[in-house]
Amino acid sequence: MCDADNEFQEAAELERRTLVVLLALNALMFIVEALTGWLADAAGLLADSLDMLADASVYAVALYAVGRSSRIQSNAATASGIVQIALGLGVLLDVARRLVGGSEPQSVLMMIVGALALAANVTCLTLIAKHRHGGVHMRASWIFSANDVIANIGVIVSGALVLVLGTRIPDLVIGGVIAIIVVRGGISILREVRSERAGGAC
Repeated sequence: MCDADNEFQEAAELERRTLVVLLALNALMFIVEALTGWLADAAGLLADSLDMLADASVYAVALYAVGRSSRIQSNAATASGIVQIALGLGVLLDVARRLVGGSEPQSVLMMIVGALALAANVTCLTLIAKHRHGGVHMRASWIFSANDVIANIGVIVSGALVLVLGTRIPDLVIGGVIAIIVVRGGISILREVRSERAGGAC
């Protein structure tokens, strides 16, 4: 029994250390992308910054859930999914506003910051990989990190297209796509939670 308790505590401590790093990286990149997105007038960067904020909240909630009961972990994952969906819908509204009101995205800044965010998220994905088969709160973290890498690549590609084509449309498109990815990520987590609760009920 003591050995099992020790293993549980060691696993929980490893999860905590991983989540602290993930939280710090995502919080930092949220600030960087939000400021740059505002300066660059880029919907894609702003959408990605809110994605980073959503992830930071996910990691904060997951950090709270580490080492706690499966019910608390499940509730934490549910809260994370709801936050993701709400932020994704907010990004969609901002993209619609830019479509109507106009914007002038700065392609070079988009590509530079997109590449920086990609490096940060690849690091996060590598760190969380070993925990992706853990509790639902850690599986939520894995899903969000994987989605982030896709979103970052999209920002870089859209920046290149804005530069080559001389139109803001690619930025608006990627902003909308990232928003949809965020919403789908939130829905995926809610489904994971529902599936786990159904399994537990059996």
